[in-house]
Amino acid sequence: MPAPIPNRVHYHKSARELELGYPDGSIYRLPIELLRVYSPSAEVQGHHPDEAVLQTGKRHVGLLNISQAGRYALKLHFDDGHDTGLFTWEYLLDLATHQHERWDDYLRRLERAGASRDPGTIQIHQV
Repeated sequence: MPAPIPNRVHYHKSARELELGYPDGSIYRLPIELLRVYSPSAEVQGHHPDEAVLQTGKRHVGLLNISQAGRYALKLHFDDGHDTGLFTWEYLLDLATHQHERWDDYLRRLERAGASRDPGTIQIHQV
């Protein structure tokens, strides 16, 4: 059974969260950092699970744009320049319903790597 299609997609810029609302009344808010570090792109996921690249320094990442890809996905344009990978409705729902497990896993992997969520350089954002 295919995942439901959201009837509301809203970017909360100040909170850096993507809100997905569904016809059944369900609402999920996903941190943009989580979406960025779990981007479905080959650049992040690799072509095999062993090739996944740990994303670091993404604490302050935001979105520049959101576009719909056909009737099956969203393309998110992150302000760190990343814009590859299509977030299918199935993948977004999976991230939404398992975000706490994904987040905990991400923090464990950062700790094992001695890496940080904080960027290594000064972030300059123009408004």
